[in-house]
Amino acid sequence: MKDFAREMMNRGHREFVLDLQKCSVMDSTFMGTLAGMGLRLRELGQGNLHVINSNERNSDLLQNLGLDHLFDLDSTDVEKTLHPGGVHALSDNALSKNHTAETMLEAHEALVEAAPENEARFKDVLEYLKTDLHVAAPVES
Repeated sequence: MKDFAREMMNRGHREFVLDLQKCSVMDSTFMGTLAGMGLRLRELGQGNLHVINSNERNSDLLQNLGLDHLFDLDSTDVEKTLHPGGVHALSDNALSKNHTAETMLEAHEALVEAAPENEARFKDVLEYLKTDLHVAAPVES
């Protein structure tokens, strides 16, 4: 999703709708990816990320991490304007361990950037991921 959003933003797209209807629970990496998208749109000075069909648990998670200010949460008006030509389901591509760790690190850094109080919540995860990436980095000769 991160790569798709980045590519679409590079192509000039600024409106994104994420349908969480089939998402029963989110982990911190996924929420950090959402935060990163919202922060990037804010940095660009235009655009919106609309999160629709979020269950109560997911809405609470987003609000408790202070992310709800980065996007529209459960905007029913947006859902009404969707049309089949504008909906893209993302495939589940297997990524290398290193790419996955980089994505997780970026996502958790975005959680902290979005709401600095999240630093205490994710300090251990950030340290682990940084160490894991440092160990996994190829040694240059």
